[in-house]
Amino acid sequence: MKQLDVQIMGQSYLLGCPDGGEVQFREAVQRVDAAMCRIRDAGKVKARDRIAVLAALNLAFELSDLRQSATSTEQPVPPASNAAGPSDAIHDAALTSLLERVDAALGKDGQLL
Repeated sequence: MKQLDVQIMGQSYLLGCPDGGEVQFREAVQRVDAAMCRIRDAGKVKARDRIAVLAALNLAFELSDLRQSATSTEQPVPPASNAAGPSDAIHDAALTSLLERVDAALGKDGQLL
């Protein structure tokens, strides 16, 4: 296992990466960083832990959606893109709804436990 120093939302992390998986790992880090920065830049969420939860949920939903689309059309899943598109409004509405549900689940103190 190799350790890589990466940046996510301007913060450094030293993370373990399987040997030979450095390129794929760095691409995953870039997707996580981009997802978290989009949420932060929208200005609706300030807490890093909430941004991370929302980014993880968004990425998991996108992966599930891509897998379902690929299965129904039997086409390969395209790589993630950072380009803005017409579905951004749908994602913004889904993000707002998701944020409200996370806030309700976290309660007043903002803690998961």
